[in-house]
Amino acid sequence: MDLSKIPQIKHTSSGNFFLLAGPCAIEGEEMAMRIAETIVDLTDSLKIPYVFKGSFKKANRSRVDSFTGIGDEKALRILRKVSETFGVPTVTDIHQESDAALAAEYVDVLQIPAFLVRQTDLVVAAAETGRVVNLKKGQFMSPESMKHAVAKVTETGNGQVLVTDRGTMFGYQDLIVDFRGIPVMKQYAPVVLDVTHSLQQPNQASGVTGGRPELIETIARAGIAAGVDGIFIETHFDPANAKSDGANMLHLDRLGGLLRRLSEIKAVVGKF
Repeated sequence: MDLSKIPQIKHTSSGNFFLLAGPCAIEGEEMAMRIAETIVDLTDSLKIPYVFKGSFKKANRSRVDSFTGIGDEKALRILRKVSETFGVPTVTDIHQESDAALAAEYVDVLQIPAFLVRQTDLVVAAAETGRVVNLKKGQFMSPESMKHAVAKVTETGNGQVLVTDRGTMFGYQDLIVDFRGIPVMKQYAPVVLDVTHSLQQPNQASGVTGGRPELIETIARAGIAAGVDGIFIETHFDPANAKSDGANMLHLDRLGGLLRRLSEIKAVVGKF
């Protein structure tokens, strides 16, 4: 897949996959900088193009008392500091049209959450900022239907678009990744596999989403073998005490080993 229209994702001569990774939500400056520094060191050594991920606010919550953020502009300023300090692009998700212009002042990639990817006005608002737009495939959508979401971006004149698979609903409380959709969606845009969200177990009676983090490597390996262009992983140095989505995040200490093994698989896949 040609990524020449997305200069923020700088491919290397090694032909490795690119990585979108970071905490689910920005909880504060110290944690964001600590996570970013660790991942930058890892990706530099492995020649993996890297985009730091962090939500500046969390709008999609099961319970009204769930953590939603530390303040919009405060979190966005932290994302800008990460970018300026480490020289990497950043991505954050937006939830309403007014978020697009605000977030675009601070980050390089605007992400449309899966539940909102059919919201035309939101997608168009993101595209019109001129930033890269990362469209998460709705859990309720077929891979083929994502061509229409991509068209909403490209028809504004913005060719900088990614599609991210984050699993498809499989009953009330589970998701499944259909790897047949990877080559389908690659016809429309570069494809990212959101490994950690694909392992969520939503709609729990407690109102707190569960997860299967022990399967992160299994899903990531399969994604690389299926030909994804990028991998999306939420990671934290203390997942058990993370303020959002801790149940399905990868411990930061385990990220380096995983990235090395995925790079080895990618090197083999690239020969075919």
